[in-house]
Amino acid sequence: MSSSSPAALGGATKPLNPRGRVIFASLIGTTIEFYDFYIYATASVLVFPALFFPNATPANQLLSSFAVFGVAFVARPLGSIIFGHYGDKIGRKATLVASLLTMGIATFLIGLLPTAENAGWIILAPLLLVVLRFFQGLALGGEWSGAALLATENAPQGKRAVFGTFPQLGAPIGFILANILFVVLNTTLTDEQFLSWGWRVPFLLSAVLVIVGLYVRLKLIESLSFQKVRDEGKVVKLPLGEVFRRHWRPLVLGTFIMFATYVLFYLMTSFTLTYGTSPATVEQARAGAEAAGKEFDATGFVPGLGIDRGDFLWMLILGVVFFGIFTLVSGPLAERFGRRRMLLAVTAGIAVFGFTWVPLFGAGSTGAMALLIIGFILMGLTFGPMAAVLPELFPANVRYTGSAVAYNLSSVIGAAPASFVAIALWKVADGSTFLVGLYLSIAAVLTFVALWISRETRDRDYENHIA
Repeated sequence: MSSSSPAALGGATKPLNPRGRVIFASLIGTTIEFYDFYIYATASVLVFPALFFPNATPANQLLSSFAVFGVAFVARPLGSIIFGHYGDKIGRKATLVASLLTMGIATFLIGLLPTAENAGWIILAPLLLVVLRFFQGLALGGEWSGAALLATENAPQGKRAVFGTFPQLGAPIGFILANILFVVLNTTLTDEQFLSWGWRVPFLLSAVLVIVGLYVRLKLIESLSFQKVRDEGKVVKLPLGEVFRRHWRPLVLGTFIMFATYVLFYLMTSFTLTYGTSPATVEQARAGAEAAGKEFDATGFVPGLGIDRGDFLWMLILGVVFFGIFTLVSGPLAERFGRRRMLLAVTAGIAVFGFTWVPLFGAGSTGAMALLIIGFILMGLTFGPMAAVLPELFPANVRYTGSAVAYNLSSVIGAAPASFVAIALWKVADGSTFLVGLYLSIAAVLTFVALWISRETRDRDYENHIA
């Protein structure tokens, strides 16, 4: 019997969509999401300050660029509400297509934007960059939850956590694609070529991923869980209001269950890159400033590891390979031991890991590589089960909204301040990473408490759980 039609097998309902299509359709969206994050983050440092804010001082150029980058964090909760609303009212398929299309168009148009250096575009260019970044944030706010539901609501019996790891795998794949592409461009183009047109290539290439993703998603059939909600007349008029009124407890728990994952992710990808590539000595910092034709002020110097940026990017890429491997490993572990029990152990490991930062970074590049590998292993183990855990907290008729809002509220309190807080703590500690590690450990304790007071969701009747 075809896997594209429902059938009862041993009391279990067979998914409507072929497994390969479900896996690929859920994976492609989150791959684009994280690919987009990294190409934008990299461009925010390398090219956007000079190209879109040419009349500002160097410091204000960078601050303006990061401010635009942060617009996405403002838009993401709004996106989770909008896409969650329609995902719970009209269905998962249409909403997933809309989120991917919104993200794809916004990313592609950034690659076509005139810069502020062009006559008449000094105000309009940065304004359009803000608008497009906002639409990227809206799309990102709805994409993850839809992809998680696509995977888990079509999963075979007892395989939700396994299928849920595939949308999560988009994070390491997107990271690797983005960073390898920038490394290739950096080594094959001159600085002038990269500033002139090379920076546009990663944005324009995202269209290829979007087209493939749209083709696959348009061929999907609506999940059985949502069909059941619709057939029983249980579609909620205002899903957000229902979540806050009747499901506020799982919303709060889900937000803090995801908290340590977000903090760990941004510390491992953003802060380690900043710390690892910062000059290790005053002499190294002065030489770098002189080579760039800038004045050097030793009063603001904070030591890092002094590793070459290109070398550290390859170290990060290697670490992210472990992230991908252990994301896949986490699914079977969460099925065997249960989500709560497995995540309690991993979260305790993250808390301990925070106290290893000083000795590991103190061992130089070898210790830094060990820290990256350990950190990304923990990242894979904590991130992988989340696509099953957060949706399982909510009934099917508010599942899209509930999981999306929890995921994105956690991004506001966990992801948005993580890099800023970490850099501030590093500077306060005069170059030591002790406080940064302590910050991670405190985040893990908060998540541990949320997990401890939550209930196991592995055996929940996912399809028939309707409020």
